[in-house]
Amino acid sequence: MAESNVHYLPDVSPLDLHQSELVDLVSRFAPEDGLHATQVPGLHLIRASAPAQRLPTVYEPGICVVVQGRKQASAMGEVLTYDPLHCLVISVPMPSVGQILDATPEKPYLCVRLNIDPREVGGLILQSDTTAAQAAARAPRGLQTWRVSAPLLDAVLRLLRLLATPGDLPVLAPMAVREIYYRVLTGELGPRLRELATADSHAHRIARAIELLQRRYAEPVRIEELAGSVHMSASSLHHHFKQVTAMSPLQFQKQLRLHHARRFMLIDGLDAAAAGHRVGYESPSQFSREYRRLFGAPPKAEIQQVKGLEPATAGR
Repeated sequence: MAESNVHYLPDVSPLDLHQSELVDLVSRFAPEDGLHATQVPGLHLIRASAPAQRLPTVYEPGICVVVQGRKQASAMGEVLTYDPLHCLVISVPMPSVGQILDATPEKPYLCVRLNIDPREVGGLILQSDTTAAQAAARAPRGLQTWRVSAPLLDAVLRLLRLLATPGDLPVLAPMAVREIYYRVLTGELGPRLRELATADSHAHRIARAIELLQRRYAEPVRIEELAGSVHMSASSLHHHFKQVTAMSPLQFQKQLRLHHARRFMLIDGLDAAAAGHRVGYESPSQFSREYRRLFGAPPKAEIQQVKGLEPATAGR
């Protein structure tokens, strides 16, 4: 019986059992700073050698397991910290602001990110013995942290080891990915994730509404039409949408527009007026006002700060 005691020692993290190998593997396949794709579809490795400024982004559904360093995500009026003890689970696309807090050249921030495939999760739910009734206990949220478990890290480690043997990937990688999904589904956040993936649940309908808003973010949206498209009343849509995202549908669309406009200015070189028009704003002054409210500076000044052309504003 002594062999199981290590899982219950209060001062021992599950990561302690595997940290050296996890760090070595992520460092090997992410040798430079940045986001690194792998041969496993949906699996990315992230490395950063220094703390970063706050970076607005839209998180896509996925599981983020940090093996070294620390990062924060601000969304839904909350600040969530994930580190070697806590993973981040994103169950629906979420506008957020991320910031790497702990990273040095000697001990870089290292993270494993695995996209969530709703079809695979749905298949696991059908095979699982856990009842869907648990899912109604608490309203699901689009962005949550969860204390990592030894079984989850075991599955992540096995998946990373496969990167060194590409010939094994077609057969063994899908099995490891499914186990990672399974460990999340059977963990603390499982009921909430299950609710989002269960057809005809309120949360699942909200996920479909979010998909529609993503595809049509630049178009005017009538709440009655959006609600009808997911078979909900307007009042029910508003209530359950806010439970998942902490925003109304129109607030969510506004954030999507502003994030896309920021991307158009940063990557495509559009000016503020053109970027605002592309994402659906008719008034440049309204676009500038709402951009400043979200990002803390007018469009031109904020983009210059990000590009390093001017010093960042205090408090950013």
